[in-house]
Amino acid sequence: MEEANAERIAAFTRLADDRLDASYRLATAIMRDDEEAKDAVHDAIVLAWQRWRSLRERSKFDAWFDRIVVNVCRNRLKASKRRRTKVIAPAASLSTPDVAPDVHRRIVVGQALDRLKPDDIVVITLRHFLDLQMDDIAALLGIPVSTAKTRLRAARSRLRTELESQQSDQVAR
Repeated sequence: MEEANAERIAAFTRLADDRLDASYRLATAIMRDDEEAKDAVHDAIVLAWQRWRSLRERSKFDAWFDRIVVNVCRNRLKASKRRRTKVIAPAASLSTPDVAPDVHRRIVVGQALDRLKPDDIVVITLRHFLDLQMDDIAALLGIPVSTAKTRLRAARSRLRTELESQQSDQVAR
């Protein structure tokens, strides 16, 4: 019995270790914060270990674990939205000419993403920051491809609205 348990632990450890870097990159892209990403991956490993017996085919570990990582990130984003406080800072520093346009664009997009729902952040990140195909996004989210496409289209629309709102706020100042 102990030998079987030791084998089970070794198998999980080997698979999780092999997936760690990719999982951290995935979580970092979604969370956009190194510490949050580390915490999310840690939580995902704990959750995966708890659900280890539910994985029927070890060959599908990567997809199974990535799905857990995405779900943990989504839940962490939802939780952070509930307790987020608004930081009041002068916006003028964003528009100063010495800020590189690419950096400025990333800041503006990041601020707009922060105002979206966690599901929107996840689908936009998977498609546009990680460059995943719709089949892969659907598999990661556990939804049909058509639903993934619909979610992405709606999330892009909401992001566009946020960006336009930010732009009009900047012009009004």
